[in-house]
Order: sequence, then structure tokens, then C-alpha cells
Amino acid sequence: MTASETAAALSAARIDDFVRQGYVRLDEAFPQSVAAEVRARLWQDLPGDPADPATWTQPVVRLGMYAEPAFVAAANTPRLRSAFDQLAGPGAWRPCGAMGTFPVRFPSTQDPGDAGWHIDVSFGEGTDYMQWRVNARSRGRLLLMLFLFSDVGEADAPTRVRVGSHKAIARRIAPAGEAGVTLGDLIAEDFAGTSDCEVAPVIGRAGTVYLCHPFLVHAAQPHRGTEPRFLAQPPLLPRDWPDGGVDPCSVIGRASGPA
Repeated sequence: MTASETAAALSAARIDDFVRQGYVRLDEAFPQSVAAEVRARLWQDLPGDPADPATWTQPVVRLGMYAEPAFVAAANTPRLRSAFDQLAGPGAWRPCGAMGTFPVRFPSTQDPGDAGWHIDVSFGEGTDYMQWRVNARSRGRLLLMLFLFSDVGEADAPTRVRVGSHKAIARRIAPAGEAGVTLGDLIAEDFAGTSDCEVAPVIGRAGTVYLCHPFLVHAAQPHRGTEPRFLAQPPLLPRDWPDGGVDPCSVIGRASGPA
């Protein structure tokens, strides 16, 4: 990576793409060697044998938050930190101290049961995440981030995104003011104004990161490939988000929907 690439991860045209599409894809955002180290660690907590597909009996297995060095390193490369400055503002974001939840998807003919459209809400109380909320300033979440820890092609259960859907969601949320609206409200309306958006897959080599507007509508899908898909979905937190005695990434990460 050159000094100029480190200084400015995204060109002006790519920032415009983010504004228009609601996301930007950053290739080689972290090393593939780190991705391999993370996969090896996750296999320690997964049911089944990585060398024996016959033992992969569930379509999706959800793993929790990880704050071990490889996970933190993946989220804090110079290239990513530069992109965070460009999209969220220098000094406005908190360095990632943990990787978000991992919905590990396995090749399967079973319905994973979690492939509905949604956005990731960011504030609320309790564990009924349908009642968690999102407001126009996106309290508690600057970006939705999708980290690819394995190669993901069209058949490998890539997350689907509705291109440009963040604009319709912003218009829906704005009148609600600081209180915002609940995830349940948005689902009941089927994310009105976004059904005609182009749908794009989140694909790329291990080490790719998609930096997404927090209002981007997205969904999981079944895995029709041959190898497990490893993806994490941590939030980029505002620097001034209060800790409250716990890791805020852990709390908000649990409210993240399927990807």
C-alpha cells in the first residue's frame, strides 16, 4: 500500500458512490492472512469438522463478539481508519474494540429462517430487538460494516442490499425526530419505498469490507455454494457513545439483523 492510498482510502468519486448507493466496497481492507487466522479461531467454536462437509448440519450458526488480537487488527488497518475518517469525519468515530456478530452460513438445502429484509437498529432497551429504534441522526451507529472473512461469490449466501434504499428510509424516519421509529414499525411497512431498488450482492475476496450507510436495507439468503461463508457485521460507533459499564459494540452488535 502506498502512502497516498493510506492517506485517502476513497477517491471523491467513490465517496459519491457511497452517497448514491448507500455503500462502498473496499477491497484488501485487511490482510487475507488475518482472515485465515480468524476462520481458524471461529472453527474452534463451531459444530462440525472444517474438513468434513457431512458434519455441517445447520444452515447458519451465530457466534458472538470476539475481541482477540486478530479480530481487532482486521477492523483497525490504516486503510479502514482512513475510510472511517472520510465517511464519518476525523475524530468522530470510536476505534473498533471487538468484531460484531458472525452469522456463519453453511451450504444447505434448508431454509435458514432469517432471510427477511431489515436495517440494523442502534438504540433501545431489553432483548426484544423489534422494539429497538433508529432515528434520523442514526444515534449509536455511524456505519454498518460487512467484513468478509472468506471468499464470497454469488452462490455463497452473499448478503443482499437494496441499492439506494437508505434515502427512502431517511425520509421515513425524519418526521419522528429524536425518538425515531422501531424496527417493528419499519418491518410492518415492508420498508416502504425500497421494494423497487436494485438488489446487489455483497461479494468479494476475504479481506473485503463493505462500508454501508446505517439505513441501508439488506437481507441474508440461503447458501448454495460449497464452502462456509464467514462474515462479521460490527457497527462503527460514534466516539461520544457512552460505555455504560459495558462494551457498546457488544450491545449494539446483538441488535444487528441477519446478514
